[in-house]
Amino acid sequence: MQVSALPEPVEPREPVEPLPEQGGAPFTITAGFRIPRVPTEWAPHSHAFHELVWVRGGTLTSRVGDRVFTVSEGHGLWMPAGVAHGGRSTAGAQFHDAFFAPDRTPFAFGEPKAIAMTPLLESLLIHLSRTDLDEAARARAESVVFDVLRPSSHQFALQLPNDPRIDPIAEALLDDPGDPRSLEEWAVRLGISDRTVTRAFRQATGLSFAQWRQLLRVHRALTLLSEGFDVLTVSETLGYARSSSFIAAFRRVMGTTPGAFFATDDGADGADGVPGDVRNPVSGVQNA
Repeated sequence: MQVSALPEPVEPREPVEPLPEQGGAPFTITAGFRIPRVPTEWAPHSHAFHELVWVRGGTLTSRVGDRVFTVSEGHGLWMPAGVAHGGRSTAGAQFHDAFFAPDRTPFAFGEPKAIAMTPLLESLLIHLSRTDLDEAARARAESVVFDVLRPSSHQFALQLPNDPRIDPIAEALLDDPGDPRSLEEWAVRLGISDRTVTRAFRQATGLSFAQWRQLLRVHRALTLLSEGFDVLTVSETLGYARSSSFIAAFRRVMGTTPGAFFATDDGADGADGVPGDVRNPVSGVQNA
């Protein structure tokens, strides 16, 4: 069974509204969430505010310049104000976003960062999505957000080559990570030596061709698995002859197996205010 890299239909996301105001001044943080019924795609755009996005029960992929970020459950992506980015979230995922007024945010990340979405941070931001908070309650919650918001120890980003000699390889593999052509076959296709391809990948990405393709495949695997495809289907789609080879590659990159990576806690309604009916992406059943 083959899986399309970009299944249709794709729902364009509407522009973000300005931050709401209270007492004539904008909130420092405003947050909200939605659950798209189909995969949702953003054309490249930027915001006047810092943005933090995260998902539950799915993944978010964002292309920022010459990097691709894949955000899975437990992590968020911080996008500084003014940075152009496009993206895509999987269908059925809870998509959350929070916007931070730059002149009131007491820290600045100069580039996109993966953020550790701890239960406390997520609960605070969901709390701030309420419209009935008074100014003092909002200020207290915002202050704690600034105390606990930290970059993740695992910055899961794919560096694109941005080298005209090998960009055709990268773009072809972004379209189809399961493309089986070897480094030597690509060199013949492009009319350059395989040594040139090897050197160019090392210089541009810090990885060998094989390592870069493996990392790309794991990025795509996160999306496919979160959409409910089983490990065998994902491994075949990504060009692996055996599912065990895919699982081993996934473990090398992520430090764990696909099943363990997507394992969730009980997911029941709790203090974080998030419903417990988000689909478990590997088992295909609702969280207990």
